[in-house]
Amino acid sequence: MPTLLLVDGSSYLYRAFHALPDLRNRVGEPTGAIRGVISMLHALLADYPADYRAVVFDAKGPTFRDDIYADYKAHRPPMPDDLVAQIAPLHDCIRAAGWPLLTIAGVEADDVIGALARTAAAAEMDCVIATGDKDLAQLVTPRITLVNTLNNEVLDPAGVLAKFGVPPERIVDYLALVGDTVDNVPGVAKVGPKTAVKWLNAYGSLAEIVAHADEIKGVVGENLRKHLDFLPTGVELVTIRCDIPLTHTLDELRPGAPDRARLRELYSRLEFKGWLQALRDDSPDTAPAPAASPTVSPAPTFEAAAQETRSADDDCALIADAASLAAWLVRLQNAPRVALSIAASADEPLQAHPVGIAWAIPADPGADHRIDAAYLPLAHNYAGAPDQLTEAAAFALLKPWLESSQARILGHHLGRARHTLANRGIALDGVIDDTLLQSYILESGKSHELESLAARHAGLKIPKEEEILGKGVSRLPFAQLDFDHAARYLAQHCRAILGVDQALRPQLAAQPPLEKLYRELELPLAKVLTRMERNGVRIDAQALAQQSHTLGQRMMTLEAEAQHIAQQPFNLNSPKQLAEILFKQQGLPVIKKTPSGSPSTDEDVLEKLAEDYPLPKKLLEYRHLAKLKSTYTDKLPKMIAAHTGRVHTRYAQAVAVTGRLSSTDPNLQNIPIRSAEGRRIRSAFVAAPGCRLVSADYSQIELRIMAHLSDDPRLLQAFAQGEDIHRATAAEIFGLTPLEVGNEQRRAAKVINFGLIYGMSAFGLAKELHVDRQAAAAYMDRYFARYPGVARYMESTRQMARACGHVETVFGRRLELPEIAAGNAGRRQAAERAAINAPMQGTAADLIKRAMLAVQDWLDREGLRTRMLLQVHDELILEVPEDEVARLRIELPKLMAGVAQLKVPLIVDVGVGDNWDAAH
Repeated sequence: MPTLLLVDGSSYLYRAFHALPDLRNRVGEPTGAIRGVISMLHALLADYPADYRAVVFDAKGPTFRDDIYADYKAHRPPMPDDLVAQIAPLHDCIRAAGWPLLTIAGVEADDVIGALARTAAAAEMDCVIATGDKDLAQLVTPRITLVNTLNNEVLDPAGVLAKFGVPPERIVDYLALVGDTVDNVPGVAKVGPKTAVKWLNAYGSLAEIVAHADEIKGVVGENLRKHLDFLPTGVELVTIRCDIPLTHTLDELRPGAPDRARLRELYSRLEFKGWLQALRDDSPDTAPAPAASPTVSPAPTFEAAAQETRSADDDCALIADAASLAAWLVRLQNAPRVALSIAASADEPLQAHPVGIAWAIPADPGADHRIDAAYLPLAHNYAGAPDQLTEAAAFALLKPWLESSQARILGHHLGRARHTLANRGIALDGVIDDTLLQSYILESGKSHELESLAARHAGLKIPKEEEILGKGVSRLPFAQLDFDHAARYLAQHCRAILGVDQALRPQLAAQPPLEKLYRELELPLAKVLTRMERNGVRIDAQALAQQSHTLGQRMMTLEAEAQHIAQQPFNLNSPKQLAEILFKQQGLPVIKKTPSGSPSTDEDVLEKLAEDYPLPKKLLEYRHLAKLKSTYTDKLPKMIAAHTGRVHTRYAQAVAVTGRLSSTDPNLQNIPIRSAEGRRIRSAFVAAPGCRLVSADYSQIELRIMAHLSDDPRLLQAFAQGEDIHRATAAEIFGLTPLEVGNEQRRAAKVINFGLIYGMSAFGLAKELHVDRQAAAAYMDRYFARYPGVARYMESTRQMARACGHVETVFGRRLELPEIAAGNAGRRQAAERAAINAPMQGTAADLIKRAMLAVQDWLDREGLRTRMLLQVHDELILEVPEDEVARLRIELPKLMAGVAQLKVPLIVDVGVGDNWDAAH
């Protein structure tokens, strides 16, 4: 049968633009998207030769859907200027290559494709539609097939059913229910694909679902009934119109002969040298052949949009000798950007050495490749491994470039690369971008894994490490991976880094406050964190061993006391035995239940019961000591690195949505300081001989930020005059003079001050103060009456969060609140509490990060031997030679207070001691 091949040109254009690096000709015109689309068309024809074909693009201007629904696609940003500039020359190239090109005003490309596909099917022709748009699945019939060259997916009617769970004729119903976030078409709230498929399979069609809407129970049923008025509009928006008047007949979609003169003119201007050469050679093809160089064949799992063109972008040069590396080094030194990825021998940063290094660079303008990649194996040790350059020979060439501030290196989570190279005496410099941090600044609440970013922003599918190496006990060391697989894996990652950077860098540039945070804070901080991780902190293992013994003895005593109260022996760590004793034998009230319906014995339950009963109180104390013992006193000595004698935590820079750093392996930020046992653990963190530990801690930083944000006159005055803010608050609430405030009243005011920052309710405040709810509500009323600016700030922040879906710190960090409009009241209220607290936590995080940069910069400029060791919330811990302590006492408060100018002074408390507890 004759075949019609229809290409969703708009989809191809966007995919190519976001997947490829910023390629330009000599006069600066962008060319990457043009190159990408032409390459994809060439590859598509190789797989799907067709008698008739067309590339269909969206026309300029509004469509009939904008008339139906004013908010249709309303949230989409304007098309980037560099993309707009490539549309006209791309259209010229497509027409000159002999492809019919269609646009019809007032409708979308989907509608044109739908009308042509139906016309072809009616004429007993087969139709293949090349697209990644799920909406087009509604067109599929035995004669109409979808192909997605991104993942080699082919959808016939059976394929649509397998993918979506409904047949093609129900796709419109499915889309109307789930909505379309890309086009801003609302669906039924809380109805996702699973629910939509369940309903459609149960009732048969959307019309039957509507007819039985009253039978559907629960929140989703309520949401469906609320959405009934919009459903007809939703159906109309997602339905592809196949009855529009067409501007071309099928006969007019026969491809024409390429206009070689016009192609030569266009390719010369765009500097597509490979394709120009093909034309000069009078080749029938209008796309370049892959370069004949040492290559690695791609495995099926490595398919990706930028590689689907079957061009030489699938290739990765293997570097086996010094001459090849030297030639590549010239290219690296001249490249505008170099994506770097290093395979390490171990997960432990301070123990890892490089097994291999990969890089990718944008190709020279007009070259056959769009991206060139290479892999340098260094320490593979599998049987039959070919010869490799020695580390000494490789780094003799690479080290000057790696350490040059003029290098233009980008990567993903480059902290790991810094450690691996530092273990070989190389200080990585010249880092201009890190896609992990770009994503963290732009979309803190989403996944920042490279695999996720590549799919989300560059349309690329790259494998996860476990897909290549395996996991668990069967995990293969990278050094035992053969050259070919190692090269493919790392080269794909480097190409993905370039693609993600290409997508995220313009987004940052369009938002100056976010770009400033990224360029001036997060990116330089990554280098400081690597130094701190390598510095580590000394631990007194003997002191911790003694603490473990003491804790164990106390736990045995508590166990005996608990069993005496229960009048029988039992396992304190068994929830089942505990529930039996507490609720059945002793008859204590059941506070809440587990998902299985059993009485819960979690910490919240025990805390509530401990207010009135002795056994839960003993159990809480036992659990507290057990956690300290297992997490710290038993574990920390085992984590002392043999080659340094120190414990080296890792700082996760892109985890907490508020901007705070996270400490892992071990977590040194959660050592409790309110209990004597927790403080004793801190006393085991000691200074090196001849040094002292210095602690520098922002005083009441979040309350000061609240004063700044709320602009409340009384708060501003109290901080400006250096008053005890908790005493001042107590005086305001209880109607006393500051001198009349007692310890209990000050404590209550402290709970109120910090509780309100965290959005505490009257119920929560009553629990903390051990008063009834009415009294707690009265305290809150008095607080807001005395500090009306705080009340105004809280309300305005809630309103902004509801309107924008996010809040911001003083420095412009954006904190997303996806649950702020949740239908569930509990989740919505939690988001409102977060909206109030997040700007303060986030601003405090920004301040301590600024302080870390300022302190490290000063230490380097002054040539001091002092080292930053730890950052814990609002505190920095430094190891200071004794002859530098006096200077640090004076300079640290000035450095840390000077990182920002708020409406209230920033105060820094400095302590000195032989151990952390003494210094704090």
